[in-house]
Amino acid sequence: MIREWYRPLMERLYEHVHTRIGDLDQLELLSSQYQTRERFISELTLDPPNATGDHGTGAHQDEDYLVISTIHSAKGMEWDNVYILNVVEGSFPNEFSTGKAEAIEEERRLLYVAMTRARNELTCVVPLRFQITSQPKTSDGHVYGARSRFMTEKVIKCFDEQAFQGSNTEVKIEENGASTTSIDVASRIKQMW
Repeated sequence: MIREWYRPLMERLYEHVHTRIGDLDQLELLSSQYQTRERFISELTLDPPNATGDHGTGAHQDEDYLVISTIHSAKGMEWDNVYILNVVEGSFPNEFSTGKAEAIEEERRLLYVAMTRARNELTCVVPLRFQITSQPKTSDGHVYGARSRFMTEKVIKCFDEQAFQGSNTEVKIEENGASTTSIDVASRIKQMW
């Protein structure tokens, strides 16, 4: 009904209206495969549109060097190296899932999906502290993060632990007494190669 209501507006507003109508037809077909609107919208928003990187050809300049994915979109995919960010309480499991056992198990399953996407190397990033965002940028207010409950001692034994090395970092004291930190990003990237 919505598609039919929208059709005259599309015809008035857009060129190439037949392509847009075809897209809406496809959207309607896709939506009929889901039992609820919530599930359909969740799957639709979590799965990115196809990109040139999906075709599996050799990498070209400015293509296929970095793929950023949600865990939901990563199902069935595999990459040589995978980095999972913020493997801490509040992210794994998500802070909104901590009240229900079934939600915790879903979060555990999601972390498992993320971890099993790595073909050669898996890096789980566990920040020790998080900056407080509602402060001046030169302030050092922070809170400490706790390692995810899913990263048990048994799991951690499968990893090589590494700590961030704070090299190439300068702390400057400004005239007003405030300190600022600058990092030589270019130098750090060169060290990686």
